[in-house]
Amino acid sequence: MPEIQIPAFRVASRAALGSKTALRSAGISIAALPEGHVIHVLGEAGGPDLAPLLREVTGGRPHAVRTAGPAQWFLVGDEALSAAGVAAILAALPPGAAGVDQSHGRVRIRIEGPMVERVLAKGTAADLAPAAFPVGHSTTTLTGHIAAHLTRVAEDVFELMVLRTFAESLWDDLATMSGEYVLQAADRA
Repeated sequence: MPEIQIPAFRVASRAALGSKTALRSAGISIAALPEGHVIHVLGEAGGPDLAPLLREVTGGRPHAVRTAGPAQWFLVGDEALSAAGVAAILAALPPGAAGVDQSHGRVRIRIEGPMVERVLAKGTAADLAPAAFPVGHSTTTLTGHIAAHLTRVAEDVFELMVLRTFAESLWDDLATMSGEYVLQAADRA
């Protein structure tokens, strides 16, 4: 039997945006959300719509189930799930569907305020008008040069989900895009 080597160091987990302070002004706010859980569910092409089942599995929490493409969804929440919790969700999927825990690899950012559509319009080609992008709607789009999953969770509130390695860069881009509104608030103070 081969000898098992134990490394001399431990990998320390840290929040991807732990060093970032929330930005707040009258026009816009940007905040990192808890690194809870993200499970990517893939159904069969042309198969049944799994969204009703997934809403049931997630307890019907608002915006916990997000469309990620044809026969694909993200299950999202603020709380971390144990291995048993993830296994329970995966066991509830019907035959032909699969799920992948991506909690360790995705980060969510909340951006909100009366200027949110103007700020996001600087970085994405998605039509964010409420008639075209109502509350609960999701899409994968570029924000600047970074692929992000965008969801409208309230009238003036969006969440962006991004791969962990791009989280700081997306944060910095959002801060730059909202600069005119943050600076105006700072100038008045």
